[in-house]
Amino acid sequence: MALPTKTPAYCFPNGSITDPRSLLRRMDCSPSGSTAGSALPTKTPAYCFPNGSITDPRSLLRRMDCSPSGSTAGSVCSMERTSRSSMAIPGTSSNLLTKEVKQTQAHASYRLGFRRSLFEKRKRLSDYAMLFSVIGIVIMIVNYEILFFFTRSMYSEYKDTSDLVSVVLMCLISLSTFILVVLIIAYHAREIQLFMVDNCVEDWQIAMTWERIAQIVSEVIVCSIHRPPFPVHMNKDLALACNILMFARLYLIGRVMLLHSKLFTDASSRSIGALNRINFNTRFVIKTLMTICPGTVLMVVTVTFWFIASWVLRACEYNEEEAALDVDVGDSFTFLNSMWLVGITFFAIGYGDMIPYTYCGKGVCILCGLMGAGCTAMVVAVLARKLELTRAEKHVHNFMMDNQLNKRLKNAASNVLRETWFIYKNTKLTKKVNQSTIRNHQRLFLRAIHTLRKTKISQRKLFDQANQMVDMAKTQDTISEIYDGLNSNQEVLENRIEKLEERLDNINQQLTSLPNQIVEALRRSNEIDAGSVVGQ
Repeated sequence: MALPTKTPAYCFPNGSITDPRSLLRRMDCSPSGSTAGSALPTKTPAYCFPNGSITDPRSLLRRMDCSPSGSTAGSVCSMERTSRSSMAIPGTSSNLLTKEVKQTQAHASYRLGFRRSLFEKRKRLSDYAMLFSVIGIVIMIVNYEILFFFTRSMYSEYKDTSDLVSVVLMCLISLSTFILVVLIIAYHAREIQLFMVDNCVEDWQIAMTWERIAQIVSEVIVCSIHRPPFPVHMNKDLALACNILMFARLYLIGRVMLLHSKLFTDASSRSIGALNRINFNTRFVIKTLMTICPGTVLMVVTVTFWFIASWVLRACEYNEEEAALDVDVGDSFTFLNSMWLVGITFFAIGYGDMIPYTYCGKGVCILCGLMGAGCTAMVVAVLARKLELTRAEKHVHNFMMDNQLNKRLKNAASNVLRETWFIYKNTKLTKKVNQSTIRNHQRLFLRAIHTLRKTKISQRKLFDQANQMVDMAKTQDTISEIYDGLNSNQEVLENRIEKLEERLDNINQQLTSLPNQIVEALRRSNEIDAGSVVGQ
């Protein structure tokens, strides 16, 4: 059996990838007890695997059809094709083939179980990462609140105590940040293992694409940003920027929502999504939540953003020196006043009683205005969708309006006929014609005609509106009925054609036997004529 010039790599049920030439060189054990290392004969015999099973190289190459390491995600070695194509030569024990199939099935079940355990570990790592990110943010807020408290009334007396407490809290923030970075790296390690299991890959470097490397580096950088404990008195703007950027760790909320979503954990939902080419990512989960409970999602997002923006605005506008000297500017930006400023900026009101003084505070106010405009548009869209009639309600509404318009049309038509009769009666059937009465009936006649035309226009508009609302279920039923009718007509036509073919076959047989019958009839007539002549 000649191998092609360019021989691709194939994988076995245990996941190893090799070349068929090296495989055939390795399979040099003799089924009949010959010496090892014998060359391959011209007539291809059976060769054995290391596990003792004996098979034919042709069937082996037919079995090695699973994709190499560069295949798409989700491709695994086919057990069905392996078990179906393992054809042994005569005399080979069937127990060996059964053992090989069982080992393959056991390996596949192990891979599925390992994949399930990786899913659970990845979900736990994401939960722990979210927990430590929230812990770091809470400790940072507590550190700032303690700083605000000590610098407001007891700055000179408890300065050393506040510095010590601040150093301890910043050390805790650094510890939580280190644990968070380790968890992020462990999470991506589980992601790489899942990629290797899904694609029958043994080399983890294949999974390290540039996109994955950029994602890992960016997440590590975002989660590493915090104010270091030393030096204690560092630049105020730099320390404030590091502390505010710690809120960027909240992106892990989307990942936790995705991994805990029933759409992501349910195998049937993921299968349907894969068939329809839908990626189950954070964006899809947020869209689903906005469809199911849009009011709750908007309320949670708005309130969370409101509190975070208020605290950040307070931290930006707070001045230690002015607070220590009891200046009114330090007292003006309390948390409640910051919430007031964020609220009036969010709803685009802007009374002007409070204004930010720092560039950080001005940037927060601009971001609040943009978020307010977006949330307002989303609220309007949600309300419009909630106030819209459903399909059943539209059907009922159209039915009721159609009945009302039919009654109004009949009433208008009867008024036209009635006024026409009154006009004819007052002009032709009376001896004394009253012009005022005729003019009154003429006005009523024109009014009835106008009402009739207006009602017909309303009916046309209702009909057009009803046509726009297509009932897909009814259309599908109609198409199904038409298709069934066509199938039945086709069956009747096929039966008629079959009967016609049978009749044509009978006619053909009769025409084929007609010359013989004519010859037989002529022979008989000749015999009768000859007999009559002899008798005479």
